[in-house]
Amino acid sequence: MPKKLAALIALVFLALFSLPAIAQENKTPPQKPAEPEFKIPPEEVKRENPVKPSASSIAEGKHTYTTQCVMCHGANGDGKGELATDMKLTLKDYRDPAALKSMTDGEMFYILNKGKGEMPGQEGRFKPEQLWNLINYIRSLAGNKPEAK
Repeated sequence: MPKKLAALIALVFLALFSLPAIAQENKTPPQKPAEPEFKIPPEEVKRENPVKPSASSIAEGKHTYTTQCVMCHGANGDGKGELATDMKLTLKDYRDPAALKSMTDGEMFYILNKGKGEMPGQEGRFKPEQLWNLINYIRSLAGNKPEAK
């Protein structure tokens, strides 16, 4: 009987010493699942802006930008709007010609429409022409001159 009692006591101690390790194991925060890779369909990448970057198009785009984009992208397009700063987001500086050099108008339209990351999509809120005007305005922030109308 003493051997059985000793074995039982040993099992109880083993269980007691194992519990903190098991409890610690359960305290590990759950891992956030990886976000799927953001891909723009090839036909959208090739999509061309049907609205020429005229002075009136840029003015209309500026109106949309001022009412919808400034809070994150900044009044001058520097990417340092109040909300972006509060959320600690790093956004492109649209004043820099290199910021959008590798991005087509079709890609910009797709992102504006569908959203990307923290930026919500505008699908259904704006007519396509409004988004194309917005793209023309954003590109003008880097010093692109509008065509005469």
